[in-house]
Amino acid sequence: MSATETLVPESPVKAALTAKDFATDQEVRWCPGCGDYSILAQVQKVMPTLGIPKEKFAIISGIGCSSRFPYYMNTYGMHSIHGRATAVASGLKAARPDLSVWIVSGDGDSMSIGGNHTIHLLRRNFDVNLLIFNNQIYGLTKGQYSPTSEENKVTKSTPFGSIDHPFNPAALAMGADGTFVARSMDRDPKHLQAMLLRAHAHKGTSFLEIYQNCNIFNDGAFEIFTEKGTKQEEVLFLEQGKPLIFGAAQNKGIKLDGFRPIVVEIGKDASIDDLWIHDERDFYKAQILTRMFDNPANVGHLPRPFGVFYETDRPCYEDVMALQIEDVIAKRGSGDLDKLLRGNETWEIN
Repeated sequence: MSATETLVPESPVKAALTAKDFATDQEVRWCPGCGDYSILAQVQKVMPTLGIPKEKFAIISGIGCSSRFPYYMNTYGMHSIHGRATAVASGLKAARPDLSVWIVSGDGDSMSIGGNHTIHLLRRNFDVNLLIFNNQIYGLTKGQYSPTSEENKVTKSTPFGSIDHPFNPAALAMGADGTFVARSMDRDPKHLQAMLLRAHAHKGTSFLEIYQNCNIFNDGAFEIFTEKGTKQEEVLFLEQGKPLIFGAAQNKGIKLDGFRPIVVEIGKDASIDDLWIHDERDFYKAQILTRMFDNPANVGHLPRPFGVFYETDRPCYEDVMALQIEDVIAKRGSGDLDKLLRGNETWEIN
């Protein structure tokens, strides 16, 4: 090497992120066996694959067992106030649209005190991801019934059984004009990872309901959908462009009789060509799928759907807001805050 040559340091190659990079040094303080452990593990596995730097993630939670989530994720985050995680996240996304914002909430946090904020987040369509941990109980406050608890649920606050009619979160999201509505479960890691990836890929508010077992105060609430002995007969996995088929022998399907879904035996009652083909863009059929939940007497027993019910495109609030600001600046120049606050009607007092 000559005296005139200089060494140029090589650009450091960033190592690929792993699940460990998203784990903190905090002791995870959920009850042993809680479904939240599985959800945390799947989120930590998925986030390194998204190609986003850790400092570009923000996790916002409300109040409840699920809302301890930000402590265990090595990203930016906030443990906010009861029911208001959606409002805090909306403000963050409006100010920092470059961030990947994830909201973690429980069925009590998001469907009760935060219910109003949840529906307005969905209609505004901020580009954020809303994860609803639904265990059909208030776990943090030790076992009171929640807005998603079934009727006649006996709890500490309803010793003679709840007389409330429960919310159906997916149907609620459809009613609030959500642009992405899906359901998964804590005990199916592969399916949950797939739904997390789909939620991230959607441009707009992603509403993902996750059935989560509270093994202390509501153990086994979703056992029929998660256990090997019953899962194949009780769960209907939705796949875009494919017929609705289920059953241990994959010999059962869903057929529409007008607007009424019915279970048929393939090869006996109907052929595969007669079955309902899932289309995530069909708003009307998505509403039928979300209502395959209450099993009214005139329909009979139906399997519970899991997967993406509905996805559509609609402008995001923060994008439209940015365009509006740009338009105002282009037409009027920089703003005058004092003038804005004074408004157009002023009085002079002598």
